[in-house]
Amino acid sequence: MMKKLSFVILVVMLLAADSCSKNPVNPEIIRATVQIDIDPNSVFYQQLNTVGGWIYVKNGDPGVYLSSTSRGVIIYRLNTDTFKAYDRIPPNEPNKCGSTTMLEVGNNFPFAKDPCTGNLYQLSDGTLFKGSGKYPMVQYHAIFDGSTLHVYN
Repeated sequence: MMKKLSFVILVVMLLAADSCSKNPVNPEIIRATVQIDIDPNSVFYQQLNTVGGWIYVKNGDPGVYLSSTSRGVIIYRLNTDTFKAYDRIPPNEPNKCGSTTMLEVGNNFPFAKDPCTGNLYQLSDGTLFKGSGKYPMVQYHAIFDGSTLHVYN
């Protein structure tokens, strides 16, 4: 009896912890495979040489592998040692204007904009800043070891 009760409590705790995820992902979005290993201080990735710099990367760029379900990745340098990486797929209504719609930074900096809905997302943490929806940008792990930036899921 005690073992069953302990098991039930453990399952409930795990489910509660999972439901409190900091960055929930829209269930309509198929998770992409992402493996990026780049030197953010290289000439090719010059926009990342300074804090506040950002770039788009796509499959085929040097050091970048993205599965076909990714629409590309936005990499943003938050500070000297911290980078953020987000998929360009719109997180709330990914296919509202078609399957090729991508988040855009450009003149929207320091935000990424969904050109279809007008939603704005903060590059610093991926959260929705303006517009409607409940999901933040799809974020990937970004680890900088001092010379190479590793982005993965």
